[in-house]
Amino acid sequence: MNFQRGRGREPLEINLVPLIDVMMVIIIFLMITTTYSRYTELQINLPSAAEAEKQPERANEISVLVNAQGQYVVNRRPVPFRSVDELAEELRRAASGAKQPMVVISADANATHQAVIRVMEAARLAGLSQITFTTQAAK
Repeated sequence: MNFQRGRGREPLEINLVPLIDVMMVIIIFLMITTTYSRYTELQINLPSAAEAEKQPERANEISVLVNAQGQYVVNRRPVPFRSVDELAEELRRAASGAKQPMVVISADANATHQAVIRVMEAARLAGLSQITFTTQAAK
């Protein structure tokens, strides 16, 4: 006896609901376990002003002062800024004869970042890789 004679066969179909459930669980798992890292950061440890002490002046130091108006003084000699290349030449002149000279940048708190970056770029062009910054002790 065939009781299904009058009924047609239902077409087969794939049930996507369990597949979607599994995919959602996998996506949530991946989102939670993923670690994000930043490759463009630089870790810099800046000295705080409370820890600042008067360091003795060494013979191989090149002192560069930057005031709020962006004017430069290299080893107590005013240097008019025309270009980074000329500032680099001035740093080379100040470093002549010194073994592994260190550039000590003392920038005014109101000096622009660009003024300080120019000194750092000039030091790089002059081949001076050791650069440090000064702070003022808190009163």
